[in-house]
Amino acid sequence: MKSPYLSYVEELKSALKCLSSPEKAESSRRYFPEGIHCIGASASDIKRVIDDFHVEHKALSAAEVLCVTEYLLENAEYSEDVLVAFGLINKFVKKNYDDDLILRFEFWLENYASNWSHVDDLCIKTLYQFMLARPHLIVTTQRWAHSNVSWCRRASNVAWVKFVKRKVGKSVYCLDKDLIFQQCDLLLSDDDVFVQKSVGWLLKVTSMHHKDDVITYIENNFAKMTRPTIRYAIEKLDAESRMRLLALTK
Repeated sequence: MKSPYLSYVEELKSALKCLSSPEKAESSRRYFPEGIHCIGASASDIKRVIDDFHVEHKALSAAEVLCVTEYLLENAEYSEDVLVAFGLINKFVKKNYDDDLILRFEFWLENYASNWSHVDDLCIKTLYQFMLARPHLIVTTQRWAHSNVSWCRRASNVAWVKFVKRKVGKSVYCLDKDLIFQQCDLLLSDDDVFVQKSVGWLLKVTSMHHKDDVITYIENNFAKMTRPTIRYAIEKLDAESRMRLLALTK
């Protein structure tokens, strides 16, 4: 049976195609040395496709847009299709859907994400907005660190980078620093370079609020950390601390 959402997906794909070009595709590939199947649409193109879709289809409910998202993910051909799908629900996640949407996020990460941009886009934009309205769910993403899929493991770190310390409503939400270091312990020796870099990213943000603790953590664990991970982690530290910690890896 023909899906009622097929026409919407075809419309979105057609809009992406109209804005794409071989030159943009070649430019995108520079950021993905491991390879990427892309049509050649920029971040601004993707935003335009999403915005235009919402203007054109104002009558669609949040539930219906979620169905379009899932149908597009199931039929994605290019990397940009996935990014459009993730972005479609961004405007709805704060005030719509229930807590179980986080289970769908996990499923999407394990089944549709195929590069670091998919992970980071979902976590920094859509998942971030979702958890701003549901801070009790933030720590639950730690279980993603045990996923068999490396992109989901990366997401377990990226999902936290904007919540190390964050104003939520009228209060300030602070992730337990001990929980952060537990998370890093889980993935410090991960065999995927993008997971390792996400550990460095989480430590970098944490260093802005717990500098001495992060320095101590690196000192105690540098033998398990790759040099790129350490470089990410120390990026926000003062020059003297950066030089001293980098010297440990020689």
